[in-house]
Amino acid sequence: MLIKEQTVVGDVVASNYKTAEIFKKYGLDFCCGGSRSIQESCEHEGLPPRKQDQLLYELNNLVETQGAAKDADYIHWPLDLVIDHVEKLHHRNVEKKVPVLKAYLNKIETVHGKQHPELTTVNTIFQNASDELIKHMKKEEIILFPYIRKMVTAQLQGQSLTPPPFGTIKNPIAQMDEEHVFEGDAFAEISKLTDDYTPPSDACTTYKVTFLMLKEFEEDLHLHIHIENNILFKKAIALEENLLA
Repeated sequence: MLIKEQTVVGDVVASNYKTAEIFKKYGLDFCCGGSRSIQESCEHEGLPPRKQDQLLYELNNLVETQGAAKDADYIHWPLDLVIDHVEKLHHRNVEKKVPVLKAYLNKIETVHGKQHPELTTVNTIFQNASDELIKHMKKEEIILFPYIRKMVTAQLQGQSLTPPPFGTIKNPIAQMDEEHVFEGDAFAEISKLTDDYTPPSDACTTYKVTFLMLKEFEEDLHLHIHIENNILFKKAIALEENLLA
């Protein structure tokens, strides 16, 4: 796969997740902004032509020297397996980490908030974003994912597919995409406020642990959104179109 300016960012990462680190290095969004071409993403972030050329060189060099990623080859997985992975790994991670992070953020805001007033904003953003994320995941688990599983079964068994009550899978997916953008923007702001999760010199152990956990949470969220936006949702739309044709 020769990567060019017109290549869609999400397609590159879907083919080889190791390329995500290169996009991240250049400040390009590969999850919520994964539908843009590389050129569009570079223009959106104001990346100069010289850096665009370097980005393409690094991407193609990675693909040529390492080939396709073997440890995260989600694009070739059956859709129901992708859903199982998202629910059992990423959704559970959110459910496990959110209560801990809420408690830690409340604690460090109380102790360090006067010296570091940005903690109040960080805490507020996380509380709102995490609450919305939990609601978002439940909608996926109750409405969207069961329908995708139903489509997979229909395909395997050669059955016809009854159109869903929401008309087409594109409708709930459009809403999920909007909510993904909200989450991506929220954590981009948290990252900015915390200087990419860098604790200050007077940070206590809880402060440092909280920032480390926030960074890991954001990284997992990026992978979570990438799998859904650039792989699961795209393939689910194509499957529905095929079944209803």
